[in-house]
Amino acid sequence: MSDVQTEIEKLGSGSSEDSGSQRAEIFERPTGWRGYYEHPITQVSLLGFVCFMCPGMFNALTGLGGGGQVNATDQANASATLYSFFAFFGFFAGSVNNVIGPRRTLMLGTWGYSLYIAAFLAVNIHSGAGAFVVTAGAVLGACAAFLWTAQGSMMMSYPTEAQKGMFISIFWAIFNLGGVVGSAISFGSNFNSTSNSVGNGTYVGFLILTLIGVFLPLLMVDPDKMIRTDGTRVNTVRHPHWKTEFFSLFIALKTDPWVILLFPMFAASNYFYTWQFNDYNGAIFNIRARGLNNFVYWTSQIFGSIFIGYFVLDLKNVRRRVRAFYGWILVFFMIFVVHVWAYFYQKTYTRAEESLKGAYKIDILDSNYPSHVWLMIFYGLLDSMWQTYAYWLMGAMSNDPAKLAVFAGFYKCLQSVGAASVWAADGASVPYMNIFLSTWCLTVAGMICAAPMVYLRVTDHTDIEDEVLMQVAGVEPIEPPVAATAQKA
Repeated sequence: MSDVQTEIEKLGSGSSEDSGSQRAEIFERPTGWRGYYEHPITQVSLLGFVCFMCPGMFNALTGLGGGGQVNATDQANASATLYSFFAFFGFFAGSVNNVIGPRRTLMLGTWGYSLYIAAFLAVNIHSGAGAFVVTAGAVLGACAAFLWTAQGSMMMSYPTEAQKGMFISIFWAIFNLGGVVGSAISFGSNFNSTSNSVGNGTYVGFLILTLIGVFLPLLMVDPDKMIRTDGTRVNTVRHPHWKTEFFSLFIALKTDPWVILLFPMFAASNYFYTWQFNDYNGAIFNIRARGLNNFVYWTSQIFGSIFIGYFVLDLKNVRRRVRAFYGWILVFFMIFVVHVWAYFYQKTYTRAEESLKGAYKIDILDSNYPSHVWLMIFYGLLDSMWQTYAYWLMGAMSNDPAKLAVFAGFYKCLQSVGAASVWAADGASVPYMNIFLSTWCLTVAGMICAAPMVYLRVTDHTDIEDEVLMQVAGVEPIEPPVAATAQKA
């Protein structure tokens, strides 16, 4: 352990007077074209486009139910494998991010999405290639852990405290445009299809877009050079020894244990996708209705994120603690609106009935379609509000990208644990109602557990002690490096 402490001491070298002056220092923002290109909003937008091309296409594919296939078993098993690997690598992804840097970590994470899309194309051509889909899911699980950890680190550290809701909304809107575009491609290319599965052209289109996304991180500015709109510099991302970074995982939990109360919320954040996509959209609609449902779902996410992020969590002239409670009440209310509504639909069908050959599937021209598609719209609103609020709460706990990378790693790790368990249950043909009720209970439990953290941990301003990872008890905090400044909005 002495090697670890030595490394930490190197990171924290410098007198208290020096560190205090650094924290007060304001940097001059670049002018001209560099001022626009290196603007935090521009960089968060580019980050959004990376996720537009890669996770956005993944969402469009997943949202079709069964990955666009008639038999959803391969996709359910691949998803269970994907999120199992995601959970494992997510726990360490923050450490990888802090050693090799967010931009490299982001690019490393993009590759798995292309492989995953290619696996579904292979299955569409050779129906016996289901094992390839499961293997591709495992690779994507590792890659996605890196991508989303780097994404969380950058998205939550670039804005000032007063801008975090807006920046999360900007990212979420652009990211979900990927799902919108992907869904539009699927809907248009399969509009006249009677096969109840998508054609090869849909997968080829998705594959091309994900390959473009692999190279977009090369256009982004290195986070070490980022200056916020108020003139404070984003804390320089440390590149310490691996031992130090793995040790920081436990330091983060020891020095900020309130994050544990968010763990149930993290676990629920992808859990609800299984019922929405496979057990509702994929179960009772035909392929073109599934495509249109997918389109309106991801479109509604854009509006939901903007609404809660800009008009609630960044509400001007309202204290941050009050805004935190406003967000909690809104999300909790939406949980019951959506799930009470969905319960009355779920009572009308079962897995055994929908799996029968020739079972009736709702089409966009049927009279009962409008009421069913509105549920998908409200589920999209709830999902975007949930994710935006979770990121905002983490951003309210710190402004340091290294600490936020660890939090984002915890978030994605537990998110994936929940998702892996429910996708495995779906692959094992657990009744739809059981999956639905477990989804409802977990979302309610997540918000109830988060309430004490909101009340006791969220403050009106982030303290300097929360800016950086700290050492074990009895040892001085790690101060920001000389080149970095802490942000005070």
